[in-house]
Amino acid sequence: MDLDGNSGRQPVCNLWESPPMPPTDTIERGNGVTDAAPGWAALLSGGNAIRSLTLAGGVALHATNVFIATTIMPSVVKDIGGLPYYAWNTTAFVVLSILGSALSTKLLRIAGPRGAYATAAMLFGLGSSICAIAPTMAVFLIGRSLQGFGGGLMLAFAYAMIRLVFHESLWPRAIAIVSGMWGVATLAGPAIGGVFAEWGAWRAAFWALVALSVLFAMLAGMVLPKRNAGQSAASPLPGLQLVLLVAAVLALSAGSIARDTLLNIAGVTGAVMFVALLMQVERRSANRIFPADAFKPFGRLFALYATMLLLEVTVTPGEIFVPLFFQVLHGQQPLVAGYLAAIIGGGWTVGSIMSSGASGCEDVRYIVASPILAFAGMAVLTILVPMAGSDGWTVLVPISGALACVGFGIGIAWPHLLSRVLKAVGPDEQDVASASLTTLQLFATALGAATAGMVANLAGLATPGGIIGISRAALWLFASFAIAPALAVMMARRGTRT
Repeated sequence: MDLDGNSGRQPVCNLWESPPMPPTDTIERGNGVTDAAPGWAALLSGGNAIRSLTLAGGVALHATNVFIATTIMPSVVKDIGGLPYYAWNTTAFVVLSILGSALSTKLLRIAGPRGAYATAAMLFGLGSSICAIAPTMAVFLIGRSLQGFGGGLMLAFAYAMIRLVFHESLWPRAIAIVSGMWGVATLAGPAIGGVFAEWGAWRAAFWALVALSVLFAMLAGMVLPKRNAGQSAASPLPGLQLVLLVAAVLALSAGSIARDTLLNIAGVTGAVMFVALLMQVERRSANRIFPADAFKPFGRLFALYATMLLLEVTVTPGEIFVPLFFQVLHGQQPLVAGYLAAIIGGGWTVGSIMSSGASGCEDVRYIVASPILAFAGMAVLTILVPMAGSDGWTVLVPISGALACVGFGIGIAWPHLLSRVLKAVGPDEQDVASASLTTLQLFATALGAATAGMVANLAGLATPGGIIGISRAALWLFASFAIAPALAVMMARRGTRT
């Protein structure tokens, strides 16, 4: 049985030779007529264009909200107080996003694609409205939790519904558009949040999100199917796995914000223990969050998931700390620093779209090359970013190139990694596999953020602090996180083995 679920021996892809010219790539129609495999025009025209807008727009809504909230949080705290709970703005959102993505399969079976997506959008809109009227931080966190839950559902549905509403030949391109929305959000979110913050109207930012939520709920009702004819039978909720998954994220989050090194270590240790228990339960349970073979250490599916996790973790130091490094170490204004940091997201988007049309052995090359490019970019960042007081753009230009290299490197592999996961499981596990992609991505983000915070603090971000402390933090952050793409090189080769 090969990766696509077909029996029979497949030709081995040689990474260093040009792939043989395949026979005409065709799509079989019901009447026996075949058409050439569709490209971007088939995805971005007619009904497919509206479906693409609906699925990608939901991801863009969730992702843009992440950057808007980060930008306006100082204004929120100044208005309603709650500074001690500042970090829980992110914690509540990420934890409930993971929970939402894990529960997406259940809602999809109950409500069908149309009802499930509309429900997720309205939950997100309800959370946004609560944030907009919040008089205290406690109420605001309730709204952020609902936002996270609805957003997690929309993220999971975006991947799950790609296989429901598009032909298989369009999956890589559709995935490229959906994942590319994070790059768009990276560019748009800080600017939108900054404008509302400058106007002193942070509440209006959330009202704008409410309006967009209603729009996407209406689009879902228009273009998505009411029922999934091929859905698998209903199964009990994997409650214990969800508890362990949330506990791992909470342990990481609590450990990352603690100022005591022992508490940092305790948080990471607790998270590792919860993940180990999760893996044991998943192996033995009939009701899973991940496909059955996901935790077989020497399996191909495990290698694909591990590659995705390691690549996602790689970008977190840049997303969190690069704006600070640019401002303090290289003397850039906040707006300029924010958009320089957004180069990672832009590179990811360009790489995803550029490589999405690859087929045959070409996607293997992209997957294998991805962590190598990411590692090269991280190596350059390790050398150049800590150089405080450097000569302006003489250093910033190669730093920007390295950030683009990291994002582009991950982007060229992302559509094909996700597509291979969906093709590697049987029909009865398609729903679980689709939901697991978002769960894994969100967990990797939480893991990377918590680990980055711990490494930065241990390196001296706060003590001794100042330029010396921040320079040390930059050095150790990029050096330690370069290990992730280095490990991903091995996993990528295993995941693409025929």
